[in-house]
Amino acid sequence: MSIEVKNVTKLYDEQKALNAINITIKKGEVVGFLGPNGAGKSTLMKIITGSINASKGTVLVSGFDIVTQKIEAQKKIGYLPEHNPLYLEMYVKEYLQFNASIYNINNKEVEKIISKVGLTSEAHKKISQLSKGYRQRVGLAAALLHNPEVLILDEPTTGLDPNQLVEIRNLIKEMGKEKTVLFSTHIMQEVEAICNRVVLINKGKIVADKNLKELKKNQEQVIEVEFDFKVEKQFVMAIPHLKSADNSIHTSWILTFDTEKDMRSKVFDFAHENGLKILSLTTKNQNLESLFRALTT
Repeated sequence: MSIEVKNVTKLYDEQKALNAINITIKKGEVVGFLGPNGAGKSTLMKIITGSINASKGTVLVSGFDIVTQKIEAQKKIGYLPEHNPLYLEMYVKEYLQFNASIYNINNKEVEKIISKVGLTSEAHKKISQLSKGYRQRVGLAAALLHNPEVLILDEPTTGLDPNQLVEIRNLIKEMGKEKTVLFSTHIMQEVEAICNRVVLINKGKIVADKNLKELKKNQEQVIEVEFDFKVEKQFVMAIPHLKSADNSIHTSWILTFDTEKDMRSKVFDFAHENGLKILSLTTKNQNLESLFRALTT
């Protein structure tokens, strides 16, 4: 196992930030660590990386105890914290070479990492000149320099614009092909886009641990659509696989389908066949949202 968290509890005075946490993550898994702000995600990640110690329990990384075999365990970890610590006055390549020297890594490996995370065009710029998306790439590059078996990412997509989000998502998915990735977020769409397993934490406790494919089985798909004219419900109900249709506001509908198949094309077909225009259309993963709300409210 790449990560084994056994009965970990963290106390701050009388407050329990973590309460008897148990997680096992196998090599090659990309696990989404999901929960509301203040649930304990960052605290657990800091304990796994050895940044802080648990009050009780043990953590093994690639078989090494993070307390009694700290150096050996940390050699196996690449860590990108929530607030990416960078020396803004340094150049990208200079900063990564500096980090490489700590691990006694050849500069040729730095060139490979720069290429791998898409920093070639920015390598000779100062970090202060980079966008947040590229700064996150620099943080990822630093975390990957020593070729760790485990990659721990604490909210790496926070504050990114849509284009940067897609770029960082793709990078993380690529890393997940060869490493164990624990990815912390409170955004459900990020979990769907990147991870194959969901661990949900609330108030310091694990309240759900599910494979994403299992979670999507028999899920209800929800589409919110606004037409340019009001439509009678009897006509809307003719759309295939439609379980329910709620006319929320005048020409707007909330359509619930009993299939995981993407039904947007059927909604477009319905509009075309009835001479309607679609003014807006959005989809939701009701299962994941419902699970999140039910377990964290």
